[in-house]
Amino acid sequence: MPHPSEDDQNQASDPPYPSPSAAPQATAIRPSPPPDGLVLVSTPIGNLGDMSPRAVATLRAADLVLCEDTRTSARLLTAFDIRTRTAPLHDHNEEDRIPGLLDLLRSGKRVALISDAGMPLVSDPGYRLVRAALAEGLPVGAIPGANAATLALVLSGLPPLPFLFHGFPPPRQAARRSLFAGLCAAERAGLSATTIWYEAPHRLAETLEDMALAFGPRPAAVARELTKKFEEVRRDTLTALAAHYATAEARGEITIVVGPPPDEPQEEADVDALLAAALQTVSLKEAVAQVTAATGLPRRQVYARALALSGQN
Repeated sequence: MPHPSEDDQNQASDPPYPSPSAAPQATAIRPSPPPDGLVLVSTPIGNLGDMSPRAVATLRAADLVLCEDTRTSARLLTAFDIRTRTAPLHDHNEEDRIPGLLDLLRSGKRVALISDAGMPLVSDPGYRLVRAALAEGLPVGAIPGANAATLALVLSGLPPLPFLFHGFPPPRQAARRSLFAGLCAAERAGLSATTIWYEAPHRLAETLEDMALAFGPRPAAVARELTKKFEEVRRDTLTALAAHYATAEARGEITIVVGPPPDEPQEEADVDALLAAALQTVSLKEAVAQVTAATGLPRRQVYARALALSGQN
């Protein structure tokens, strides 16, 4: 999941909800007993009001809470008066910690796992631990909650089903473009789904530019700061969104939603638009390769249009 930025971690100046202690307490419904064994607990993606009673009860009842970053989680746990012992579990130490954690689970201890925000394992650590626990026949449960990907999907106005969640695209442009080209090839083979991506603010503009080159001017949405005070969902074509964020600063946690490929074949005007955008940043040869991959049209046809646009015919 996307992680809280430094500006967003200071909740004191921007309280999304009254403090948990001031919130009305439900008395008619009691949370069910926390699951045994390893429990994956979803936490808010920004608004503390999204913390569920089951999540609070599970974290309080745990013998240990594993955190992606104990400093980030400390603010959440303090807000809900959760005093359970914590320990870090992240990409760099997960493999080494697994044997000791399995020993705890075998002895009957309850271990909760949280990430900095949202559902654990979704673009966050924990998968290797879950696989190891399942391989030993140890109980694994989960407490559902907030998730930026599905929230952005339903707010995007794009077809909600089917959807394909990709997480973060590669940070390097060559790998990112290769991934997008592979997805275009899958679409030409019949894949048709709304796609969901996470992205860091400082890479948003270049990622949208690469998406526009690969997928064309199809509808998309950029959702940022979901559930927070400055929540925003900008809906437009990929081309327009790329142009906007080429000059507009992006801040906060960002989710990109891209609509499925159009049913109708690419028209010449669409091909010209793709080529014109590509030729502004890459060579004619590379522009032809990108647009050919994006549209599935014969390379000879795309090359002829590129020559016409560049005045070389």
